[in-house]
This record gives sequence, structure tokens and C-alpha cells, in this order.
Amino acid sequence: MSFFTKDNRSAIEAIEYAQWIAFAPMVFQATRILKSTGILFFVNSKGIEGTSIEEIVENVSLPHYGVRVLLESGLGIGLLTRNNDQYAITKTGFFILSDKMTEANMGFTHDVCYQALFYLEDSIKNERPEGLKIFGDWETVYGGLSQLPENVQKSWFAFDHFYSDDAFPIALPLVFKNKIQKILDIGGNTGKWALQCASFDPKVQIVIVDLKGQLNMAKQKIEQTGFGNRISFIEGNILDDTQELPKGFDAIWMSQFLDCFSEKEIISILGRCYNALEEGGSLFILEPFWDLQNFKAGAFSLQQTSLYFTAIANGNSQMYDSQVFLKCIDAANFSVEEQINQIGVCQTLIKCKKKDK
Repeated sequence: MSFFTKDNRSAIEAIEYAQWIAFAPMVFQATRILKSTGILFFVNSKGIEGTSIEEIVENVSLPHYGVRVLLESGLGIGLLTRNNDQYAITKTGFFILSDKMTEANMGFTHDVCYQALFYLEDSIKNERPEGLKIFGDWETVYGGLSQLPENVQKSWFAFDHFYSDDAFPIALPLVFKNKIQKILDIGGNTGKWALQCASFDPKVQIVIVDLKGQLNMAKQKIEQTGFGNRISFIEGNILDDTQELPKGFDAIWMSQFLDCFSEKEIISILGRCYNALEEGGSLFILEPFWDLQNFKAGAFSLQQTSLYFTAIANGNSQMYDSQVFLKCIDAANFSVEEQINQIGVCQTLIKCKKKDK
């Protein structure tokens, strides 16, 4: 990846960018409010001719002063232009309104991360999710995921599903080309992958392993679909390295799961997968790696998401560099049989086989 090998900014560009960083919280909140109050939507509806501040105030029912400071902030951010006192939307402003990745990222940042990131430095020092205290008293976010406030939970799942959902239809035929009969879905979350597997293959049996709160959410969805006879559940805390996984599976699936753990924990989990997997079976790992992205925006999004893991999720995991992750696979006595990059928005599918111990 060549995105981060050189410093291409001039001195003037660099000092300007430094101010962007210094005022980043203001930039974020002003942008979010320009959208949430309808200001950007209204300006966009007026096309290239633009609109006046008086017309905006009248249509969004906000005080003139508040609209003025938001519009002027939007000029500096690059969301708007102003000519002859007429405001018009820019390409960046348009994407703030319409781009699904930006919508998922902004909701996640505001509802899940914003307040908690005040404790990022403490989290770095202590290797604990110190920011999680704003939501509750849990060791990790996963223990309290089903108990988070509704808006926080909604943004968390919207973010999680955005980065995985469009990869599932692509991954399904790759996983099932070897006539899989029994899948262990570790960290099955709301059951989306299990349901798609059950729909894709009318004979496959799926067992989901997850925490109680997540299993309850998955059960509720699965019971409504009629696949309960082929999808079963095992409650378990994968962080408990004394807890063995059930045996007898010809495939193990983990989607955006192992990034929730430290390198040491990943190796431990993979070691238990080794014991659960039948000889000749396959381990499938779907993960977004920041160093394997085609676009800098994708790499940037994943790198910043790592700070969520630090401050809120668990204090010791991240969106990994693929080379760090592949070393964990090797340390757990698995070999990579196939690696397919750029599945969906940002995912890599890694198919592993057991090495001889």
C-alpha cells in the first residue's frame, strides 16, 4: 500500500491541515447538525443557484443566529459555497447527505464513540476500555451490547452491518463450494450470516456461539423465519480460554469477530477452533484489513475505528494490519489456503486449513 509512504503536503498545506485536526470536533458536530436540522437538504434542493440565509431560516425553523454560525462553519469545512449571499452545496456536502458509508460512520462516531473518546488516553495507558463507563459497568462492550440505549445500539449495528452485509452474498458460494454440512458460527451476533446460510443450502446445520444477550437477539429473529430446526445456539464467552468449542464441524466461520480481540486472544481462539474442526475441514475468517484497501478513505476509516476498540470495546484490539493477523493464524497451526481481497466494501476472506501439529 502506497497511501502512507510519503508526506506529500507542502508546508502551507500541512499547517492548514493541522488546524483541521485541532478543530475536528467542531467540524464533525457542525456537519452533523447541518444535516440533522435539514439545512443541507434544503440548500441541496435549490441546486446550483443556491439560496439565501433568510430562506433557509424560514424553511428549517431555527434561529437566524444559529443558522448563520452553522452556514459559516460549513463554508470553512467545504460543505457549502457562498456567492452574492447565496449558499449552494458542494460535492462534499452532497456526499454527506447521500453516501451510505459516511452515514454509517457518522452515526457510529456520534452515538457510540464521541463522549467515550474523552477517555482514550486513559484507555491507551491502561489497556482497558475506559470510555465504556459512559454506558455501563461491563468488562467489554459485548457484555452490554443488548443493554445499550436504543439509539446507540441502532448506530452500532448499522455500522457493523454496513461493513459486512454486502460481503455475505459474495462469500456464501465461496464457503459452500465444498459441500459443507455443519458450520460453527462463532460470534454470530444477530444471526444474519446463519440465516443466509440456511437459505442458501437447505441441508446445512448451523450452530451459533455467542454471549447470552446476542444469542437472545439472534433467537428472536431466527424463530420468525422458520429456520429454528437447522440453527441452534450455544452460550459461551470466547474470552474464557478454558471453555472448549464443540467438536465435529467441517467449517468454522468468523465474520468481523477476531478484530474484537488482542493478538494473544486471537491465537487462543484459533487454537480452540483447531480442536473443534474436523480433519479436512475449513476455517473461514472474514475481516477488513486497513492495509488491503483500494482507497485511502477505506484505510483511514478502519484505522480510526481501531480507536473505538481501544476506548470502548475492550481496550486491546483493533482493525488489524493483515501481516500482524496472518502471524496469529500461523501461530495457531493454521495455514492459509486461499485469500480473497476486496469482497464487498472492504472485506478479505481467508480460508485456512489445519497444519499438522
